[in-house]
Amino acid sequence: MSVFDEDLFVQGLEQRKATLGAEYVEKNLAAADEFTRPFQEAMTAWCWGFGWGDEVIPAKTRSMMNLAMLGALGKMHEWEIHCRGAINNGVTPEEIRAIIHVVGIYCGVPQALECFRAAKKILAEQAG
Repeated sequence: MSVFDEDLFVQGLEQRKATLGAEYVEKNLAAADEFTRPFQEAMTAWCWGFGWGDEVIPAKTRSMMNLAMLGALGKMHEWEIHCRGAINNGVTPEEIRAIIHVVGIYCGVPQALECFRAAKKILAEQAG
């Protein structure tokens, strides 16, 4: 028995690949085992199908919101993943910098510094 809606999964898989890259997503799904597969599938359906699956908010704006929220939470591994996705969705380095400034104002300078470290790493990867 499936724990997710198949249509949301298909829609979510398409959006997840568009934002994070097909290779990254396929690698994650392939690495899922009996223990983690239900979560991968449900997360793809819920986060990417339900959460990202409408056209109310453009993908670029959703990416910017994600960077702000993940930065605020200090979830830097996910921040890096979503920084790559934000770039794929058209977020510029200047916009990333502005988002980090807001994180610094509302969450503190140490958290902004963490975001800057992560952003520099991702931007260098993208440039190289």
